[in-house]
Formats: sequence, structure tokens, C-alpha cells
Amino acid sequence: MTAISRRSMLTGAAAAGAVLFGVRSVGAPAPVAARVDSVPLSYEEHRVVVVGSGFGGGVSALRLAQAGVPVTVLERGMRWSTGPNAETFPRASAPDKRLLWCRSSPNLFGRPLAFEPFTGLVEAVPGVNMTALCAAGVGGGSLVYQGMSLQPAEHVFDAHFPQELDWATMNRVHYPRVARMLGLAEAPDDLIASENYRAARVFADRVRAAGMPLAKIPMPIDWNFALAELRGEMKASYTNGDGAMGVNNGGKHSVDVTYIAAAEATGLVRVETLHEVTDVERAPDGRWIVHAQRLDTTGAVVEHKVLTTGALIMAAGSLNTTRLLVRAGAKGLVPDLPDGLGHGWGTNADRIYVWADRTAGFGAPQGGPVIYGSKNWDDPRAAYTVIQASIPPLSLDVGSTMMVGYGVSDGRGTFSYDAARDDAILHWPEHGDRGIQDDHIGPAVHRIAGPDGILLDTNAMFPSTWHPLGGASMGAVCDLDGRVYDQPGLYVLDGALMPGNTAACNPSMTIAAVAERALDNLVARDVGTLI
Repeated sequence: MTAISRRSMLTGAAAAGAVLFGVRSVGAPAPVAARVDSVPLSYEEHRVVVVGSGFGGGVSALRLAQAGVPVTVLERGMRWSTGPNAETFPRASAPDKRLLWCRSSPNLFGRPLAFEPFTGLVEAVPGVNMTALCAAGVGGGSLVYQGMSLQPAEHVFDAHFPQELDWATMNRVHYPRVARMLGLAEAPDDLIASENYRAARVFADRVRAAGMPLAKIPMPIDWNFALAELRGEMKASYTNGDGAMGVNNGGKHSVDVTYIAAAEATGLVRVETLHEVTDVERAPDGRWIVHAQRLDTTGAVVEHKVLTTGALIMAAGSLNTTRLLVRAGAKGLVPDLPDGLGHGWGTNADRIYVWADRTAGFGAPQGGPVIYGSKNWDDPRAAYTVIQASIPPLSLDVGSTMMVGYGVSDGRGTFSYDAARDDAILHWPEHGDRGIQDDHIGPAVHRIAGPDGILLDTNAMFPSTWHPLGGASMGAVCDLDGRVYDQPGLYVLDGALMPGNTAACNPSMTIAAVAERALDNLVARDVGTLI
């Protein structure tokens, strides 16, 4: 291959990679209003407040409401309603202000994005040696995740999670419950055989040729929507790879249209959108105080709120749950938090590659979101998964597609409070995931790409993760049901509860299953006492 052709392929690869339920008064007067710096201040009382509406928050709201408990969910982002031919989400091929959370670092993919302020979908939170990408919006990360819904193998799960979680019960009860709620399904063969899914077929052939295991990946998708696109019945969103930042046509069973919708249908759950939590504290009487600011869609504060509650469930995602609790401890707002808080944080060993090969015949456009993966789980201490993901539609066939890897790693980061910034800052070891990446994920993607393939490791250029995990982990900070030690009425039920990885799978399925297990126990033991 000539130097010029290799350079053009790398350029194309780079382009591809860049491409409460109502206020329930508890022995308190009605909310009162005051003025602080010309912004109204109101006070409210609630029985349960859940911070965040992703997998942990959605499960918590639904199961508590089904037990007769009124719940208020505070979500900093917006609702994103979709349907056939909608243009709700920003298209991956033409990103706009809807992509970026208003207080995000502009370096979402390693290059600055210049948009006017908007309460968009993704926040990039830079730390030392690592940027974590966090979702905003009703449904949390399920809005923008590709949707891979993998249940870990027993031997890998048991190697990384406490035995007391009881794999047999999780496997029999909680993982299947999540699968039913999300309507998981594998892509049908007639879809895969279509012209738009050539890249998926090339990946499958290469994985088989490399002697690696191949499987279809369960997805929270009604694939009939994708088939309808191929028949020309609606604008393309799945079948052209343009749904990486949300699927406009609907048919994706994200948390907002599953758990949250079911929770709201009980009449006992109210979701307050554009409510950003700034601080949490413990009141002298042991109840919980949540400080929040109500935003407009530019991120400007239009109201300050102080919510008091008997039970507070933190489900704002690993980064934001951990940041809020570390700040609360450092500022004395919540005394006596466990010493393990802010430790044990991991990236799930995320890796994203652009795979360029003019001879492979990937085709353009490339259908998605995900069809196949290779689950290399024999060794529980070095288990990893590689999947193929489509690239957004470009104006020409750049001869590229994507591969994504994640797995288990011993690398762990910590958070420390920076008083000057009034924030908890992530510190990640420079080569925290080197073992799994250099010895397992990296060689695997090179075997799949073959001698003519060129791989652009986007994480080497911009260390980042879409799967932040830990920071308030089970065993160190919380019990297995998310109760924070020595803090009655305070719970963590999101990715922060995970032990830094989710057993060589992307995290959504396990976060939801652990939350389902926890809510079974909390409804049985804490409702009527702490909740």
C-alpha cells in the first residue's frame, strides 16, 4: 500500500471518528417563595427524592411507586420524545447544540465543539488523565447508548462482584426482569442480509476467521423500525448509522419509554426536568436536604429549590453521584461518610477504534446500531468484549467502520475535593487499563482487522470513557442494596455502586439488575421505616 493511500485512509478514519409525585407535604406548610439575587427560592417537602432518571433512577421510581410510595425524580436534562420521522435528536452526521450539555467541557471527542449553550445530551467531565462522558435527559445514558445489553457469564460475574449478590437469583429473577422491561431482541437475519449491513457481515467473517467467538448482541430495539426504514416507510435513523446520539424514529426501548413511563403511569411519580442538583446535606433531624436549581434550556437558573426528604436515592450516574457526595463530605454537609467514598472508580476498560480498510467492502451507509460482538470470557481476570458499530453517514465511502472494546481491569481512579473549584476532581492513573488493553483488547482488534486494516485508537488520542463506574462502590461505601453505611435514608443505585467494572459487559444490564434486586429488598425492609 502506498504512503498516499495509507494517509488518505487515516484521514477518512479520523473523519469517521470525529464524525415529587406532586409535592407531598409531610407535616409542613405549603412551599414558600423568597427572592435571592432576583431568582426565586422555594422550599418543598417530599417522601422520596431520586436524583437522576437513568437505569438506577428508573428502576427505583417504578418499584417504589408500585409499592405505594410517592416519588419525585429530579432530572437535570430534558425530555426527548421521538416517533417516526422525528428530528428530536441531533444526527451524528450533523451534530448541533442538542449534543452538548451546557456546562460540559467543549472537548467531547477530543476536539472543541462550538455550540451556543443548551441543555443537551452529553457532558464531558475532564479529570486528570481521563474524561468521563455523562448523559443528561429523561432516560439518562439509555438515550445515547448504543444499546448493547449483555448479561455477564457466571464465572466472570463471581470473580468481580460480591458472592452475596447470589448469581443464581440474579440469573433467574433480576436479569430476566430487565430483559423483559427493555424488550431485548437480536437483529433479524433479513435485516443483516441487506446492503446497509455489509460492515456487520464483514466483522462477523473476520471474527470467525480469527478463531474468536461470535454472537448476536441483544438490543433494546424493535427491529421492525429498521426494516420499515429499508422499505422506505420512514426516514433512515437506524439503517444509515445516524442514531448514535439518539434514535429519531422511535422503537428504541430506552428508560424513558419503559421504566419511567411505567412509573409515571402509576400516578405516584413526578419527574421534574431541568432540575440540576448542586448540593446534598443531612439535616440536624437526620432527614435529607437537596439543593437544586431549575434551568431554562440555555442553562440559566430560573429558580432555586430546597427539597427536604426522608429518603434520598442518588442515581445521577457514577461521575455526578460521586462528585456530589465527595463535595458533601468535604464541605461538612454530610458528616461521617465512609472512607471509601471517591475510590474504586473504573472506566470499564473502554476502547474505541476506527477500523479503515479499503479492501474490506464495509459499504456506505452502514446500518446500526450494533449487530455482532465477540465475547472473550474464558479467563475471568482478563475477560473482554469487542463489538462492531457503524459510522455516521458521510458524503463518501471512507472505507472505515468502528470497533469498540471493554473488559475487566484492575485500574482504579480516585476523586479529591478542590476547594477553589468547589468540585470533586477525578484522578486516573495514566496507564490504568494498560494490561487489558495492550494484552487482550488491542491484539484482538488487530487480529480482526487483519494485515490490510489500519486502526485508529481514539482513546490513545483522547483518553475517555462512556462507561464510568464506581466511586461509591458496594462493600466499600454501600451495602449490596445501595444503603450508604451509617447514613440512614441515603442510597446509591447507579453506576457509582459498581465495583469499577461490570464483568466484561457494558454496564446497563447489570446496573439495572442490581437495582432491581436492591428494590426488592428495600420495598420489603425499608418502606415504612427509612423510606
